[in-house]
Amino acid sequence: MTTDDAARHRAKMIKRKEVQDREVASKTLEKGLLVVHTGPGKGKSTAAFGLMLRALGRGFRVGVVQFVKGVWETGERLALERFADQIEWHTMGEGFTWETQDRARDVAAAGRAWSKAKELMDREDIRLLILDELNIALRYDYLQLAEVVAVLRERRPDLHVIVTGRNAKPDLIETADLVTEMTLVKHHFAAGVKAQEGIEF
Repeated sequence: MTTDDAARHRAKMIKRKEVQDREVASKTLEKGLLVVHTGPGKGKSTAAFGLMLRALGRGFRVGVVQFVKGVWETGERLALERFADQIEWHTMGEGFTWETQDRARDVAAAGRAWSKAKELMDREDIRLLILDELNIALRYDYLQLAEVVAVLRERRPDLHVIVTGRNAKPDLIETADLVTEMTLVKHHFAAGVKAQEGIEF
């Protein structure tokens, strides 16, 4: 890189920083966010647990309600047991719908999970709540979408909520503050690679 190239780059970055600083300074609101992680790609729950780690590092008390996943042992839960004094973890599902094959049982499990979620939302000490795979329960109409959206919209203003799962409903997306769609580009399952400890669970 020549001296002229370096000078041009520096001038460009000075201008970029001025624009960025103005943009950051213009944002003054602080509020609890409704975050939705959806889409066919891998990583929705993983991203939610990454945000949980950030919140734990800041001393937040957090809650997790898992709507679909059963009681199998996962690496994230084992790791997060070290923060047991800051986390309330409730695995309320009985496994994926193709495993239970019993709609009434799935509806009842989703109802219990939603009741637990509302209980945690009412707790002033909970600063972040993950509703893992809630989108799946909504997709199969195990819960009333209108009620779920209304409760999430009317939650207390300082509570962050993260909802995960494929096929997020349009009403939930419209209500959310931040929506990320995980796009499937390539998946190792297609090449015959099984679910592996430390990656999938």
